[in-house]
Amino acid sequence: MTEVFTFPHVRVLVRGGGDLGSGVVYRLYKAGFPVLVTETDTPLVVRRTVAFAEAVYADEVQVEGIVARRVETIDQVLVAWQRGEVPVMVDPEAQVRDQLSFAVVVDAIMAKRNTGTRITDAPLVVALGPGFTAGVDCHAVVETARGHTLGRVYWSGRALPDTGTPGKVLGYDRERVLRAPREGYVTPRVRIGERVTENQVICTVGGEPVRAPFPGVLRGLIHPRVFVRKGMKIGDVDPRGDPAHCFTISDKSLAIGGGVVEAVLSAPQIRRFLRDPAPAGKRVP
Repeated sequence: MTEVFTFPHVRVLVRGGGDLGSGVVYRLYKAGFPVLVTETDTPLVVRRTVAFAEAVYADEVQVEGIVARRVETIDQVLVAWQRGEVPVMVDPEAQVRDQLSFAVVVDAIMAKRNTGTRITDAPLVVALGPGFTAGVDCHAVVETARGHTLGRVYWSGRALPDTGTPGKVLGYDRERVLRAPREGYVTPRVRIGERVTENQVICTVGGEPVRAPFPGVLRGLIHPRVFVRKGMKIGDVDPRGDPAHCFTISDKSLAIGGGVVEAVLSAPQIRRFLRDPAPAGKRVP
C-alpha cells in the first residue's frame, strides 16, 4: 500500500458513495489517501455512472479510471488498497470502525440531517451540507449549496439550509428531476447517457410511464433493484445534451471534494500524522 498511496497510514472512511460522496473519494484518492466507502445494500444513487456506490450492485466499477470493488471482509479491504482500488462495503452503520481505525471520517450520506455521525468517530470528522453543526456533530462542515460559498469549509456553524430546488441548467431546475409516479420498481427504457426527446418514455414504475420533460440526455436513473415510493427522485435529465457529462464527476462534486481535502490537510490533528507516520504494524487512527 506504501507504493500506491502517498499517505497509506492516514485512512479515510467515507460514509456514502453517491454523486457528491464520489467527488470526495476522487479528490482524496488523487491526493494519496486510502479510502473505504460504506453504503446501504440498495444505494439510492441516481448518477450511477459516476458513483462508487454502484459497486454494491455491479461488484466492480470504474469512475474516471479509479476502480471501486465491493468487499465483505477486512482482509478484502486491505487487498483492495494494496491494488490501488477503492473498497466499497455494505455497512450502513459504519461498524467497520470497530475493526479498522481511521484518521478521518466523512459523512457524505446527504440525508440533510445527522443520522448518527459523532465528533468522536475519528480524530477528524467532516460532514457535507445541512444537518450538522461544526464543533458539535463534527469538526468541519463543507458547503454543498451552489453559489459563492460552494466547497467552503466551516470550522464553526452550519451550512446553508437545503432549498429543495436543483441548480438551474439552461433555465430548468425542478423540471430536470424525474420522480416516481407511484411506488414500485423502475424498469428502464433508456440507458444513462442516451439522448431523449420531449415526452419520450424513459422508464416505467409499476407499469406507469415516466417521460422526458424536454429534449436532452438521461444523466441518471436509479437502479432497478431499488423499491421506490411515490414522489421519490428516480432520475435526472440534462438539457445540455452532452453525453460526456453523464460519465464525468460534476463541478459541484469536485468543489466539495476539494473542500474535504482542504479540511484534511489543514486539521492540526491530521498534520501530525502526515509528518510522523506510525511505525509499521502499529494500529493508527
